[in-house]
Amino acid sequence: MQTGFDWTIVTDIGVGVGIFLFGLGTLLGMLALARTLRRVNATLDVVDEQVQNLGTPVGEMLTHIGGISETADKTVARLGGVADALENVAGTLSQTVTLAKDAVSPAMVNVGATLTGISAGLRRLVTGKRADDRTEQ
Repeated sequence: MQTGFDWTIVTDIGVGVGIFLFGLGTLLGMLALARTLRRVNATLDVVDEQVQNLGTPVGEMLTHIGGISETADKTVARLGGVADALENVAGTLSQTVTLAKDAVSPAMVNVGATLTGISAGLRRLVTGKRADDRTEQ
């Protein structure tokens, strides 16, 4: 039985209205996103301007710091050379002291032995006795 009413037209109109509403929702969403991105773009422009204003002083400061570090490196290198020279001087001085000690020690022993001999000779001459001839008192 046919009533004469075509229901396919209702389905077609429903699908069309649904697609229209989906498109309208997508349009409104994209407009909101565009407004948000416009505000983000303005904020990023301000940040970019501030960073650009900071760029020159920061670059000058980094150049100055680079000069300071280069000077410090040169100074450390000089100090390393001075330390090496001082080590060489200390080594040479130690060798000189050792040589002087080795040269003077036998002479001091000889002087001591000579003085001991002279004092023993004078004692014998004065007392007429040897040092080991002492009497116990």
